[in-house]
Amino acid sequence: MAVLIDKMSSASKKATQTIPAIPKDYTPHPTATTWTRADAEALFQMPFMDLLLKAQAIHRETFSPNEVQMSQLLSIKTGGCAEDCGYCNQSSHFDTGLKAEKLIEKDVVLAAAKQAKAGGAGRFCMGAAWREPKDRDMDSLCDMVSEVKAMGLETCMTLGMLSTEQAERLSSSGLDYYNHNIDTSPEDYGRVISTRTFEDRLHTLNLVRESGMKVCCGGIVGMGEQAEDRIGLLLALANLDPAPESVPINALVPVPGTPLGDSEPVHPIDFARIIATARIMMPKSYVRLSAGRETMSDEAQALCFMAGANSIFVGETLLTTDNPSETEDRALFERLGIVPE
Repeated sequence: MAVLIDKMSSASKKATQTIPAIPKDYTPHPTATTWTRADAEALFQMPFMDLLLKAQAIHRETFSPNEVQMSQLLSIKTGGCAEDCGYCNQSSHFDTGLKAEKLIEKDVVLAAAKQAKAGGAGRFCMGAAWREPKDRDMDSLCDMVSEVKAMGLETCMTLGMLSTEQAERLSSSGLDYYNHNIDTSPEDYGRVISTRTFEDRLHTLNLVRESGMKVCCGGIVGMGEQAEDRIGLLLALANLDPAPESVPINALVPVPGTPLGDSEPVHPIDFARIIATARIMMPKSYVRLSAGRETMSDEAQALCFMAGANSIFVGETLLTTDNPSETEDRALFERLGIVPE
């Protein structure tokens, strides 16, 4: 397992490896605002204070600097996933002690959504550990979406790969966002996952767009990737046409028993650098602090908000891992003068 070596964290250093190009079949649409790898690399290597100032200025052009969007995530089907994502304790390929469960009942989902709304969440996200949903589950999934939507919440689901018909059904049921992360750079993808390709991810994202839903798509850092892969991840996201409306940036929560469970964590300043670069490259997207907040200090989170993060997951659990409590988040927001959007 490669040990994380972030050679880009100092502005005085240049990349020591040749950064490969994105595959030819991943050329963005001509009307997209296209970032070149050279421009993205130069941005990523800016002196940290300059980068932070630029990101904050761009953030204020579109968003209020003191408002943060709040989402809550519920696992509606846990464990037993056929994929071999090296970071995930829900994969059936790894022995992590997590037991596979069936799709939970709609009433349980609705009770959780009601509680999430009472706690200040404006978006309710539902995640299932599947390679792709079975058609037999679509009626239940669409009912969940319709009834959560009727509560006045934005809705989001992450269910793996979709067919055209499944995407259209979810959209028709009122699903606002579909989450399908690309996880890492195209060049690094095969190291992390072997059971589907980067192109498979793009295919699902295209179906989501064509169905009329908004895209929630981001990645994970701290998986043993190199700095050029962090650049490649942001480049791939920013050059989607259009860029995702919601961009979750996850810090790996290492789980014993997974191939990436012994990866070295990302330094808080390096993580804030990723957030700031994402904000500049995707100025109109919500950039979300996602997994990993449980181990971040208040100061690290404040730095990320300064860098342009304006969305978080609330609630004490993110699928199967811990998240800060409502009390902790409320106290942090009060110190910073942040209010829920």
